[in-house]
Amino acid sequence: MSSILEFDEDVEMFRSVVSRFNADVVAPRVEKMDEEEHIDPSIISALFEMGLMAVETPEEYGGAGASFTAAVAIVEELAKCDPSVSVLNDVHNTLVNTCVRKWGSDYIKETYLPQLSTDKLGAFALSEPSAGSDAFALRTRARKMSDGDFVIEGGKMWITNGAEAEIFIVFANAEPEKGYRGITAFVVEKPWGVKVVKKEKKLGIRASSTAVLAFDEVHVPKQNVLGIYGQGYKIAIECLNEGRIGIAAQMTGLAQGAFDRAVSYVFNDRQQFGKYVGEFQGMQFQIAQIASEIEAARLLLYNAARIKDAGGEFVKEAAMAKLIGSQVAEKTASKAIEWMGGVGFTRDETVEKFYRDAKIGAIYEGTSNIQLQTIAKLIQKQYVLR
Repeated sequence: MSSILEFDEDVEMFRSVVSRFNADVVAPRVEKMDEEEHIDPSIISALFEMGLMAVETPEEYGGAGASFTAAVAIVEELAKCDPSVSVLNDVHNTLVNTCVRKWGSDYIKETYLPQLSTDKLGAFALSEPSAGSDAFALRTRARKMSDGDFVIEGGKMWITNGAEAEIFIVFANAEPEKGYRGITAFVVEKPWGVKVVKKEKKLGIRASSTAVLAFDEVHVPKQNVLGIYGQGYKIAIECLNEGRIGIAAQMTGLAQGAFDRAVSYVFNDRQQFGKYVGEFQGMQFQIAQIASEIEAARLLLYNAARIKDAGGEFVKEAAMAKLIGSQVAEKTASKAIEWMGGVGFTRDETVEKFYRDAKIGAIYEGTSNIQLQTIAKLIQKQYVLR
């Protein structure tokens, strides 16, 4: 009987490639990127060149044609080294590419998938100052012109990849009187007038850009409507459900990265009272507990990913994976600092960065409370008899 954590050759190949990429390219740049709050452009270019930015995209559009499980495995592996690089890859693959691939017309797929496969970074522009957890309280408007084209007016906030992206999935309300049923999705190119107003200064994932965007009379051709007019809310919901598995992968990888560094340190470097601190029973119990929790998070992650790949309903499993993954990441990073003592608290080591990076897992792509609400509603639906 095979384990849920046994993967096919494609997934293992991607893992191996990313592991080497982490060691050779990402790791030497992590500290500088965190300090400067800017991702090295050479890393983005390398991700494209290695085929890691179009994992599920069909080969005919320049992608790898691999599985969703492969995509999240890449996200997990990248996060072991730098969660900032991981989330850049995750948003591009599980949100932007997925939207274009699943809901794009032939024109949109033929126009944008090759670009998103080779050199153009994407961003998912949904959130606004008044539309966070209440994602459909959008104030950004799309005005339909007499020729059928649209003009988008408004602003977006908390947009991952916003500073570097050149292609945006933008959600705007074309018929506000219809409420959320007026929301429509568009594919928008940056040169059409998308302005980066501000790049947020954050606690963690500092190298990943989180931007405020402005749309000032941005003209969008009618052929760039993504999916069915007025059904942007459905696209957003379905994409975010998949995206939550991606964030679960990021958090699981983060936890593993912090664990690997700290456990190596306590068994090989730090000594107290004449022996390595990892040899004390009290420390070993903590290590065993955290190792078990990381394994549980990983099992939830790949269970959700495999259900998604098989075409099953995965909403509850995705919410559970993200909820537990974010909790385990935060707990693991905190323990890793404690295990390493004063050294772990300094910026000379990577675990303090993992601790700062972990906090976002309970916030973006649906807060932990939203995940709990989603899980509870689905359990209620399962058990209520009336």
